[in-house]
Amino acid sequence: MKTLKSLALSGTMLLSVLLFSTHVSAQEQKTPQLTDPEIASVAVTANQIDVDYATIALKKSHNKDITNFAATMKRDHNAVIKMAVDLVTKLKVTPKTNAVTKSLLETAAKEKAILNAKNGRAFDKAYVDNEVSYHESTIKAVETILIPQSKNAELKALLEKAVPIFKTHLEHAKMIQKKFK
Repeated sequence: MKTLKSLALSGTMLLSVLLFSTHVSAQEQKTPQLTDPEIASVAVTANQIDVDYATIALKKSHNKDITNFAATMKRDHNAVIKMAVDLVTKLKVTPKTNAVTKSLLETAAKEKAILNAKNGRAFDKAYVDNEVSYHESTIKAVETILIPQSKNAELKALLEKAVPIFKTHLEHAKMIQKKFK
């Protein structure tokens, strides 16, 4: 039960962090306002986190569905990172670390510790459950916060291009997840 709570919490943290500023009281909660350099930082960080999760899965899992999925996550999220880096290089913009980026990294460190503590089927289930939650949260955050707040048309287009990739990942993760019910 504790594990399920941890997974649910970690999987929804991305959306929670993006939807509510960490520097306001409960009564003053609002969507954080991000600049394009901050959005670039959030986007690269979120993709790198999933690459890191995939790397753990590739080292720990012996399940073909999990390792194939993890290899896809690593390849696709690295491709999105490359597109983002190429874009910010072209635009001469430096991604700016911000409270959202820092919170994502803190939450990811906790989730990586949870994943690294598991083995076998328990690991596989924890990994795929996290992937479902993570992609659900990421899609919602990209669609409702990052895209609407992007001022640069090319950055917005990159984020819009990534959403269908993430939705495909989500559906793939859900198919694998059914095998662990």
